Amino acid sequence: MIHDVSVQLSNHVPVWPSGPPIRLQSAPHLSRDKSYTIHETLIQISSHMGTHIDAPYHFVENGKRLHEIPLERLVGKATLFEIPGVRSIGERELTPLKWEGIERVLFKTENSKHWQDGSFYQNFVYLEPEGARFLVDRGVQLVGIDYLSIEKFKAEKHLTHFTLLKKDVVVIEGLDMSRVGPVEYSTLALPLSLLDTDAGPTRVHPRN
Repeated sequence: MIHDVSVQLSNHVPVWPSGPPIRLQSAPHLSRDKSYTIHETLIQISSHMGTHIDAPYHFVENGKRLHEIPLERLVGKATLFEIPGVRSIGERELTPLKWEGIERVLFKTENSKHWQDGSFYQNFVYLEPEGARFLVDRGVQLVGIDYLSIEKFKAEKHLTHFTLLKKDVVVIEGLDMSRVGPVEYSTLALPLSLLDTDAGPTRVHPRN
């Protein structure tokens, strides 16, 4: 079964407080002979809108841009761990889990319940810098989480991002895990083909 854990983009999807709002505007026009309508939509979004991949360049000055991330890193087995009832994910939460052979990991938390809030949820669960180091030390190449940032809201130093992106770990933010459970999946996480960007909207499809 193929699942879709991407957030559906609309003019009402929660966005980062300091970011631009999403704008989807219908722009229909008549055909030359005026016998039918041609439908088009104007799309204005941030590269970090909804479900998206952070490229290393987002924080690392000379880091890889989105188009430089190998597609092989974005396709393959991914393990989904559900970590309920926590404010953040650190070494304490990660140590008891089985990490042998895991290269891609997706975290399902309480965050997935808040996509339908109608506004930005500030108290989202995030990955602690020590948790990021834990993943790097175990050779994880891709990590995803179910809200708009993997970092604590209003973090000053962004240590989680730096720890992951300096090691070219792919970061997927803005997943919606509300309809999937903890299991190993065969996963596609393919962003828009954008040149020289720091991030890109992404469709993520786990399959089991």
